[in-house]
Amino acid sequence: MEVQQGSGRYVGDVKRQLRDGFGLYVYPNSFYQYEGEWKNGKKHGIGKFLMKDGSYYEGEFANGEIEGNGIRYWASSGNEYCGQFSQGELHGFGVMKYFDGTRYEGEFHYGVRTGHGALIDKEGQVYRGSFHNNKKQGEGEMYYKYGSYYQGDWVLDQRQGHGIMQYADGTLYEGQWRNDLYNGQGSMIHCSGVIYDGIWINGRPAAEASKLVILGEEIREVVEGCPFSVEVQLQNNKGELVKAESGRVLQILAGIKHVKLSPNVSDTFLEQEDLEESLFETPLGYTAINYPLMAYVPEPDKAVNNAEPCRSEVTTGRSLSTKDTSVNETKLDFLPITGNIHGSLQGSQFTPAVEKEPSAPPNQRTENGYAVFCNIALALPPDNYQPLDELEKKTSKRLSSRTVSQEKISESRSEVSIKLSGKSKKKQNVTDPQIVRPGDYVIMVKDVTTPPFLDRTLPPAFILLKVKPHKASKKSSRKEHQKVSNK
Repeated sequence: MEVQQGSGRYVGDVKRQLRDGFGLYVYPNSFYQYEGEWKNGKKHGIGKFLMKDGSYYEGEFANGEIEGNGIRYWASSGNEYCGQFSQGELHGFGVMKYFDGTRYEGEFHYGVRTGHGALIDKEGQVYRGSFHNNKKQGEGEMYYKYGSYYQGDWVLDQRQGHGIMQYADGTLYEGQWRNDLYNGQGSMIHCSGVIYDGIWINGRPAAEASKLVILGEEIREVVEGCPFSVEVQLQNNKGELVKAESGRVLQILAGIKHVKLSPNVSDTFLEQEDLEESLFETPLGYTAINYPLMAYVPEPDKAVNNAEPCRSEVTTGRSLSTKDTSVNETKLDFLPITGNIHGSLQGSQFTPAVEKEPSAPPNQRTENGYAVFCNIALALPPDNYQPLDELEKKTSKRLSSRTVSQEKISESRSEVSIKLSGKSKKKQNVTDPQIVRPGDYVIMVKDVTTPPFLDRTLPPAFILLKVKPHKASKKSSRKEHQKVSNK
């Protein structure tokens, strides 16, 4: 039956002059129309409510209202909802598919996401937890697109409160959050091995290390061939030790001044590509080229004898003693740098020992903001290490100016000694390839933490190491003089 009601039009079942049963009703403005079940003149049962722009609702009605389960589509946005309704609003459990690919499955409260639900955004990131007024609020977990994972508290779509963040690269943070950043007490185990346990402010450590500092004097002196140690601290901008951080990887390097030689002579034993990698800037006003360092490993039976003399040879530049130091050169035997072939006699045969290559000092990890490189020494230079030529020239000039007067005095004694002994005594040659050359060396400690902790690498620290030649003791020189006199 077709019934005209006002300006609207109805086609369908009628009871007692009321729409009852199944029918189609076109509203007076013709923008809306309903097709479905009626009861006592009201939409009741299953039906479809259509709008002229293409939007619609299809589902359950009760007493003229959208009530129960149904599907709602918005033509203007392209969003579609399937779930529970109450009084025409999204209310209860449902699934919302957004036009950009985002999907929400969970609870609604009169049109807004409120309660527990799961939200999958257009990038595939998944949040499961509590919502309030369409925002992540309360406890929840988030799976990020590159594999990171967060579990903890949320406020207004931001991580706030206590939470645990596991990053895809293995970095782990557990602690307090505010405004989606680390704020408050927290502990981070970085993928590089660095550990920071302390206060955080806006995503950065409150006691953040800003520099490396080598403890002691900036200029030090050491006798050639003797080991030395370097202590390093992590400090902040105020010069305070950063005890809250551990695990930063430090590397120690040595170098000498890089001097550009004539075009006809190769200025280094390295190729050009290697040369560029081996050069580094110093705060001393010049560029340095790498010089090999080694871990000092004395022979076991001589370790005790060697330790004390070498330790006494390391002095600071400002407190260097003018007293001669006695060093027994025969006891300074460095396994990695010796040029002699060691061996042992077994019966009537000689078994040579295998010569060990120099072993570079291992990198050190800081602990509570502190690290130490123990028992390191300058190694022998590689063959044809041209950068030492300039160092030799300076050293030779310095030594010759100091010993010119002594040579004149001892010249006559030497001649007498040569005639009496019949043997020519060989003078020490500062260019002997089997010794570490005296002179100035740069020691650099650099941050090689990989990847850098919080994307920041600390600037390197430097000291100047002055290597001095061995000095013969007064006792030994007197004995030699007595021997010559007796002969």
